[in-house]
Amino acid sequence: MDTATPAVTVALHDGTSVIASSGQVDARRHGELLLPAVDRVLAKAGTKLDAVTDVVVGVGPGPYTGLRVGLVTAATFGSALSVPVHGLCTLDGLAYAAGQEGLDGPFAVATDARRKEVYWARYEDGRTRVGGPAVDRPADIAEALAGLPVVGAGAVLYPDAFPDARGPEHVAAGALAALAAERLAAGRELLPPQPLYLRRPDAQVPKNYKVVTPK
Repeated sequence: MDTATPAVTVALHDGTSVIASSGQVDARRHGELLLPAVDRVLAKAGTKLDAVTDVVVGVGPGPYTGLRVGLVTAATFGSALSVPVHGLCTLDGLAYAAGQEGLDGPFAVATDARRKEVYWARYEDGRTRVGGPAVDRPADIAEALAGLPVVGAGAVLYPDAFPDARGPEHVAAGALAALAAERLAAGRELLPPQPLYLRRPDAQVPKNYKVVTPK
């Protein structure tokens, strides 16, 4: 599952292929949409939650509020089912999907980080990240990524900085699951299920905060 971008996406993988998936794009309803999506995927696959042997969750980078929905849900499932919970960089899932769709050679991935910034990483191919993840203004990295295709919604949002925008725009849990299965089968460790925020939350304690106590 992944909630690091506006896409709320869930998939079930049997170790060989994706057997059911669901995805909705809504940046403000991660908490409302995730559990119904899990139920929908399990129903499509004709199985129950207790059949799950591993949980994979996108760890971002992504905005604080949406990202934590997926991470908390994954941790809860892992605890309830007594199964491992693995983290995977959300940008890696996008890169893998782009590679599966035929994008070859060096490219970058960029997602919307709000505040007129993007989360981005650079890839040698769909499986190999060679730079990032990081968060920057598009104009500040345009020269470094010049001439490269850039995958993701961040590229679509800033065409002046990223003229060669490519799909997919949003991550799909099926790609995350397939990449995780591939890495686990090869004996590679995945990330811990901890968030990659890359910057502080938008919510801040006001400066010069005054504590008022009764006399």
